[in-house]
Amino acid sequence: MSPFLLTRTLPEDATDAALRADVLHGLTRTPKTLPPKWFYDAHGSELFDRITDLPEYYPTRAEREILIARAPEIAATTGARTLVELGSGSSEKTRHLLDALPGLHTYVPVDVSESALTQAGQALIAEHPGLGVHALIADFTGGLALPGTPGPRLVAFLGGTIGNLLPAERATFLASVRALLSPGDTLLLGTDLVKDESVLVAAYDDAAGVTAEFNKNVLHVVNRELGADFDPGAFAHVALWDARHEWIEMRLRSLTEQTVKIPALDLAVDFADGEELRTEISAKFREEGVRRELAAAGLDLAHWWTDREGRFALSLSVAR
Repeated sequence: MSPFLLTRTLPEDATDAALRADVLHGLTRTPKTLPPKWFYDAHGSELFDRITDLPEYYPTRAEREILIARAPEIAATTGARTLVELGSGSSEKTRHLLDALPGLHTYVPVDVSESALTQAGQALIAEHPGLGVHALIADFTGGLALPGTPGPRLVAFLGGTIGNLLPAERATFLASVRALLSPGDTLLLGTDLVKDESVLVAAYDDAAGVTAEFNKNVLHVVNRELGADFDPGAFAHVALWDARHEWIEMRLRSLTEQTVKIPALDLAVDFADGEELRTEISAKFREEGVRRELAAAGLDLAHWWTDREGRFALSLSVAR
């Protein structure tokens, strides 16, 4: 195969259609919601990069610490010849795995962003001569077909992103990942852990206000793409811990009674003073809960690693 292949599995207009569907569904229900994936236009991605460097935001540093410490063990355990990364973005963290996998034949990054895939893929080929990169422009939550590459396969889903899915969505997602694997293939999963509420809330409501700007970026995206007239200044950033569900919720609270018009959808959305729009959940996990969810999908948890402070975990599970 050539060193770099790019396959599009999404139609050219898939992003626009998905945004329209999500906005129409989310803003006409009670309570109102928008999915967190719409934070991530170019500006939103820059803001998130800034968030990962904030003193309050520990997950990225904690996960990197585990990857650096455990990559050789992961490589020895899996013997992976194909590494698939879901939601690969810049593939920055994956480099620790790539460096540790001497027998790796192909890296398959999966993301909705063609530019991110191309940039990261070409950089990795320069760093790892002989490595094949077969990038997929795809939405990994909507079903996925992988290219024919040699096994064993290791699928990586890092960053705690699985926490953005509701429990029923997680079950569907994990079952879809299992369907990609042959017995003995593995899943490397990043999960943020339950901890003190003050630590969790601070990570999503930093003193510098970067996360607040990131949260409001979803309104800028809807304005730009759908011609809406959201006034981001008329909404306040809210981050709270839901102890019953063990997840953080990010919300935008309307500071006044207002009506937002979205011409592309021929839609007018009324907000009451104080009404909240949920933009993200970020579930936090315990080892036994992760083990149960994996087992239900046909995956057996084989290794559980945390950072030194026990804030974040990487688990390696094996397909039955």
